[in-house]
Amino acid sequence: MTNLTYYGQSCFLIEHDGINILLDPFISGNELAEHIDIDTIPADFILLSHGHQDHILDAEPIAKRTSAKIISTFEIVNWFASKGIEHAHAMNHGGAYNFEFGCVKVVTAVHSSSLPDGSYGGNPCGFVISLKNGPTLYYSGDTALTYDMKLIGDQYDLDLALLCLGDNFTMGIEDALRAAEFSGAHRIIGMHFDTFPPIKIDHDAAISTFKNAGRDLSLMKIGESKDITYQTE
Repeated sequence: MTNLTYYGQSCFLIEHDGINILLDPFISGNELAEHIDIDTIPADFILLSHGHQDHILDAEPIAKRTSAKIISTFEIVNWFASKGIEHAHAMNHGGAYNFEFGCVKVVTAVHSSSLPDGSYGGNPCGFVISLKNGPTLYYSGDTALTYDMKLIGDQYDLDLALLCLGDNFTMGIEDALRAAEFSGAHRIIGMHFDTFPPIKIDHDAAISTFKNAGRDLSLMKIGESKDITYQTE
């Protein structure tokens, strides 16, 4: 069984066969997620797409509390090592690695990446996560629309795509729809929206845009969970 919980901005918890995989934890700094207690969030692995504070803010306290292994780019892993977090696995673009929960491949994201103290954060990325005996997910991270997304569709039969769509800093709704088409995803969960004024979206318009194109977009409430064990049609 695979379950997905949304914690706001771009943070999700994937629970698969008893393993907890946390993506880009930015919770305590998000006023919309003030009802979420980060001290109760489980984590065995923490995947970080890039170094911006709205993606890594809570990674350090959660990793230290849970002893979760951080999976990210070489530069970000080294930055966390300087903070005493050495339980980590460094990767880079195009690379894949088999973990106990499944395979993670690092894919292209077009964005920027610097760490909160101004340190170089390497290149931003997304992930394709192929869970053992479970679904395959594409997590876009923060990105512009890129033609590289077609390669994901060529290589993987996606069950779900987690796509940024708040515009201004990342893809907007129309580009996120094109990203879904490029990657072959029919079921999409939106992220990176509403947290700050420049990325507030019209929920009904976004859902209608995807529906009219034959795609299923969900905009989860913060704290909401759902089963993601369905297969791509």
